[in-house]
Amino acid sequence: MADREPPYDPWPAGGSAEDRHQAKMDRINKDMDAAKAAMNDNIRLATARGDNLDTLQDKTDHLQNQSQTFRKGANRVRKQMWWKDMKMRICIIVGIIILLIVIIVPSVVASRHS
Repeated sequence: MADREPPYDPWPAGGSAEDRHQAKMDRINKDMDAAKAAMNDNIRLATARGDNLDTLQDKTDHLQNQSQTFRKGANRVRKQMWWKDMKMRICIIVGIIILLIVIIVPSVVASRHS
């Protein structure tokens, strides 16, 4: 409470008009310095916020590019795996057909000769 200024008195007791004018000017200068300091802080904070927003924008752009690259890679791998699965199925079907031919053809040929 010792830091508080006394309430404003436009006509303080005692002192000349010049002293009152000087005191008023000092008070105005003090208020303007406080306002200037507050504005400088606000400008500094706004600039820092702008820098943070720019950094965030750069990070989101980079993440978007990475996600597109990942999506393309994932689609490529999915297609490769589909072809690999198809090749395996075709090999199994061909193997079964060959096995059936190996089993059925000799028994049919043997039954015709008998």
